[in-house]
Amino acid sequence: MVQRTFSIVKPDAVRKGFTAAILAEVEKAGFKLVSIKRMSLSKAQAEGFYYVHAERGFFDELTTFMSSGPIFPMVLEKENAIADLRKLMGATDPAKAEEGTLRKMFASSIGENAVHGSDAEDTAAFEIGYFFAGLELK
Repeated sequence: MVQRTFSIVKPDAVRKGFTAAILAEVEKAGFKLVSIKRMSLSKAQAEGFYYVHAERGFFDELTTFMSSGPIFPMVLEKENAIADLRKLMGATDPAKAEEGTLRKMFASSIGENAVHGSDAEDTAAFEIGYFFAGLELK
């Protein structure tokens, strides 16, 4: 069954000019790009998006980072999209990520790890709705 997932090219990867290369890898892996846009988040918007981590020690650092520059949020589609994107992204720590994964190729640290991807169907639904209105998801 075709499934949708959500991803973000994070500020570190955008700053380093990796957006097009990341998108090329995503498309090469068989994902259909349903919608994408370039935008910047305010600190409050980043806090709203990452609200589930509000009690965690890294919350302030994460939301400051995510509001530090432009991002590319996107909706992707394919069979088994959520699990396949998680595999393509690789481990959160790029030093532990497998060769050929996005984080191995484009990330520099656990904090600046190039890409975000939804971890479950309910998370994907929330994340897609946070960034995209219905008319943007034809």
